Amino acid sequence: MVEVAEAAHHVGRTELAAIVACTHDAVIGVTPPDVVNSCNPAAAALYGRPAEQIIGRHLDDLVAPDRRTGDAEILRRVLRGGQTEQYDTAWLGKDDRVIAVSLTASAVIDTAGDQAGAVLVCREQDTPPAEAYPPAETVDRGPQAGTDQATLDAQMQQTQRLEVLGRLAGGVAHDFNNLLAVILNYAAFVAEELTSAPAWEQRQQTQHDVGQIQQAAERAAELTHQLLAFARQDVIRPQVLHLNDNVSRVEELLRRTLGEDVELTTTLAPDLWPILADPGQIEQILLNLAINARDAMPHGGTLRIDTTNIVVDDDSVAAGSPARPGHHVQLRVSDTGTGIPADVLNHVFEPFFTTKSHNGGTGLGLATVYGIVTQAEGAIGIQSEAGAGTTFTITLPITDQAATLEEPDSYRRTPAGETILVVEDQEALRQVTERILTRNGYKVITAANGPDALALAAGHDGDIHLLVTDVVMPKMLGKEVAERIREFQPDIEVLYMSGYAQPVLASQGKLDRGVALLDKPFSEDALITKAGLVLNAHFHGYETIGPDKLRHPLA
Repeated sequence: MVEVAEAAHHVGRTELAAIVACTHDAVIGVTPPDVVNSCNPAAAALYGRPAEQIIGRHLDDLVAPDRRTGDAEILRRVLRGGQTEQYDTAWLGKDDRVIAVSLTASAVIDTAGDQAGAVLVCREQDTPPAEAYPPAETVDRGPQAGTDQATLDAQMQQTQRLEVLGRLAGGVAHDFNNLLAVILNYAAFVAEELTSAPAWEQRQQTQHDVGQIQQAAERAAELTHQLLAFARQDVIRPQVLHLNDNVSRVEELLRRTLGEDVELTTTLAPDLWPILADPGQIEQILLNLAINARDAMPHGGTLRIDTTNIVVDDDSVAAGSPARPGHHVQLRVSDTGTGIPADVLNHVFEPFFTTKSHNGGTGLGLATVYGIVTQAEGAIGIQSEAGAGTTFTITLPITDQAATLEEPDSYRRTPAGETILVVEDQEALRQVTERILTRNGYKVITAANGPDALALAAGHDGDIHLLVTDVVMPKMLGKEVAERIREFQPDIEVLYMSGYAQPVLASQGKLDRGVALLDKPFSEDALITKAGLVLNAHFHGYETIGPDKLRHPLA
């Protein structure tokens, strides 16, 4: 058992190092004398220097001169107290170019509980540093006493904590989704082989174990989507919806989730106005609020869901309505549970905040709901008091857009010798993607990065019908790969794949028109369905609308 534990520990350290190496945020390790002892490729790229020219240098060599005193004090504070701090500063890149960065500094604690150093996670900012970031030691923070100033300081600190968590959640989710896609698909391969193998009856336990692997991976995938939704960095697929249809669609699921001792009642207003929202996210809101309500009613009770049309005017806003003026659809979810004490009420939307017992919840449920509603340009309010139940009120703006046809959940087309170019920097995921497409009848060529993909495409004899590319890759982003290849293969179709596509593809978190995106982690059926829909649009005169919805040009 000791050997197994040591092996598991080694694998954990190895995978952590791999994640740090491939993450797209710059990560720098610092020893207590402020000497850089490690950096990842993203840090080398950001500062325009090879790793060997960064490691071993004093941290001051990377910091703009007017920021060195303030940054050093912040680092000493982190090392003394072991806390995490986030701040904006200015560092030096190649040829002493000043780079405005947002930086998170966290203490590193060794196995003995001592301060072993610090890790700095940096991301370049767009704002010119000379204008946005005065030297830390000369910042005028105003009066530090008095109730009003203390309240403002607390609010500022809370905002900074939320921003840091959102940024880190987005970066981790991107890399984690690569690993999950491999787990899901290889587990599916094994399950398929075991089912068709001789003496299958003798392997039922193995079949069951593989099923558990798949379920665990799926739950992990759901967690990453929760993180992205909270961070408002999940790519959403807005559709014209009638909210009543979504409530009715998940009503049976909600009843099973609530259990027999909780009564679910729905009051859905007729002629509800249409809204523009992601149906999966609407269902996630309902499920998260239902789970929250169930936990607040351990001895049973009633959960009520109602919808109605409302008009918010200027007087309502002045009276405290969180919604903007205009026409909205209101979703209200009420329970008869234990309620929320006043001292807890202001914290319920914070990430990782939970009143449940150990292992009773992630603390992301209500934070996810808040993120989804905000991303949809809606508003959410809560009314509760101890012993009197809780009511969540969500308002979502209406839309005048026309409804479009939804894509099918599963769609198989017969390949006709089409060639697909797969570009993915993660080797295992590149291999599993190639295997899926090949075994479904497509010809596949692969590349590990953008420059290799361009060389392959330029030298390929014949047409490449579909480009399947990761969005965020070193050397060249997927969007640039597509643009460059279309210069000499203008008819090529493109399917992007990513668990974190928002910074590159989306406008305000929504997919741009005509962009086809496959979420990571993806299943074999999801990949073949998406690829088939995109190719079908190309060969049969369909137009791709938004997130892969198809319509005939004559319809």
